[in-house]
Amino acid sequence: MLKPSDLPIVCVPVDLSDEAAAKLVEFLQELTDVIERHYEAQLQRHYRAAECAAPSSDPTDPPF
Repeated sequence: MLKPSDLPIVCVPVDLSDEAAAKLVEFLQELTDVIERHYEAQLQRHYRAAECAAPSSDPTDPPF
C-alpha cells in the first residue's frame, strides 16, 4: 500500500505549448520568491550557521 511519502511531490506536465511552459516557469519563480520572503529570517539563520560551521577556506593555509 502506498504511503503519502511514496507519492511524487510535483508532477511535471508534458507536451506544453511554448506559452504554457513560459507561464509555468514564471509561476514557479513567483512562488519561489514568495516562499523565500516568507522564510527569509530562517534562511538567513541557516546559512549563517552553515558558514560558521564550514572550515576556513583561506588559500594561504596549507592543506595539512
